[in-house]
Amino acid sequence: MHQVIEEENEERRHQRKMEEVLEVKSLRRIISAYLNYPDAAEEDVKRYERSFKKLPPAHKALLSHYPLKFQRLRRCISMNAYFIYNMLQAFEPPLDMSQDMDGCEDSHLEHALHDNLFSEGNCCSSQSTSATGMHCSKPGGACCGQGNNTMCRSPDGVTTDEEVQIEGCCEPATGSDRGSLQNSQTTVELAEKYHSDSNGNDALSHHDWLDPSLQFNVPLVDVDKVRCIIRNIVRDWANEGQKERDQCYKPILDELDSLFPNRSKDSPPMCLVPGAGLGRLALEISGLGFVSQGNEFSYYMMICSSFILNHTRAAGEWTIHPWIHSNCNSLSDSDQLRPVSIPDIVPASAGITEGFSMCGGDFVEVYSDPSQVGVWDAVVTCFFIDTAHNIIEYIEIISRILKDGGIWINLGPLLYHFADTYGQDEMSIELSLEDVKRVALYYGFQLEKESRIETTYTTNQRSMMQELNWNRKAPMV
Repeated sequence: MHQVIEEENEERRHQRKMEEVLEVKSLRRIISAYLNYPDAAEEDVKRYERSFKKLPPAHKALLSHYPLKFQRLRRCISMNAYFIYNMLQAFEPPLDMSQDMDGCEDSHLEHALHDNLFSEGNCCSSQSTSATGMHCSKPGGACCGQGNNTMCRSPDGVTTDEEVQIEGCCEPATGSDRGSLQNSQTTVELAEKYHSDSNGNDALSHHDWLDPSLQFNVPLVDVDKVRCIIRNIVRDWANEGQKERDQCYKPILDELDSLFPNRSKDSPPMCLVPGAGLGRLALEISGLGFVSQGNEFSYYMMICSSFILNHTRAAGEWTIHPWIHSNCNSLSDSDQLRPVSIPDIVPASAGITEGFSMCGGDFVEVYSDPSQVGVWDAVVTCFFIDTAHNIIEYIEIISRILKDGGIWINLGPLLYHFADTYGQDEMSIELSLEDVKRVALYYGFQLEKESRIETTYTTNQRSMMQELNWNRKAPMV
């Protein structure tokens, strides 16, 4: 009997070890995507140059400024790469990144990692689509939970089904996305060169896990996620994103302010923000006097939000060029290549409460824990509920973790991320708004307010094409 128990314990230890190795592999792939960004962007510029060279001389003469534009594009890419490299330098992995990848011999786990990493879900354009939302209430009393007073914390491990879709930010893949890139010295050399040229300082020190020789070959679709992040930074952390924040975040903040008029510093109400992205909405909620926790599944997002929240020293400290990767619908080259300064505020001076935190991990896994039952006064979901494989499960968990009398405020579309996973057997339950409200009522919510608003998502405000999201906002209490 003792031997059987020892064998079972050994098997569990082996399983945990294999899972950790795969988590490291998943995180390495994400870091590799960031490091491959300048190489992939350079390939795009070379493609533009090849197309330009194919023009007849008379047509080239009409575009004599194009060689200069290509030079400017490379400069913009270098500035984006400089931001990315500084961000990665500041990142502290929650796992030992030196683990031997060759030790991963469990074919089942390896297959699961492959399936999850390559599952893209519904890749949405950066322009808006129809969107829905709800605000409901859950009758009852109250209880209390504790917030975390860290600005941004990494999860204990990287979940291996890492990439739930980044909401509304990915453009359709082009033919070149079927390829892959192997990271070279380009990223490090380019970032260090720009660092030295612009500031006159020595190059930044290396993390061992950033050594190019340790990086993966990654599909170019992974690098597209990095481009998505750069656009998301504008939405959450640039003056240029204020319009979208006013469209999406302000109605939520006004609703919270109205529903919780008597917020006590000694016992502030607690608000959870699943799908927090780069953290701005959760930060703004904290600034209202709530204990606010953002939850985010994507490590692409978490690495970036941690850098902005924890390592920003001044407003406008960084300059990025978020719109350079699209040549369509530009009013002018200057609009396409324009710089954007970030962040618009210093997060540490935003009037946040000591209970502000960011929690990494899958919403279902993290908040299904019994310790989360009846903890939260409010749950805010903004462009989130359609990321579910099973939206009913999301609603059930939200109902369970709210206190009696708690509030659910939802805003966003029903653009289900796994609705169009052609060739993959991904579970996807795609309810109409009417069915979503019916399920909410089943789990004890009362629909108290519903309204329709217009918004965009990570849209270039100077693009010729501006499509609106029609969002129905409804509070769920």
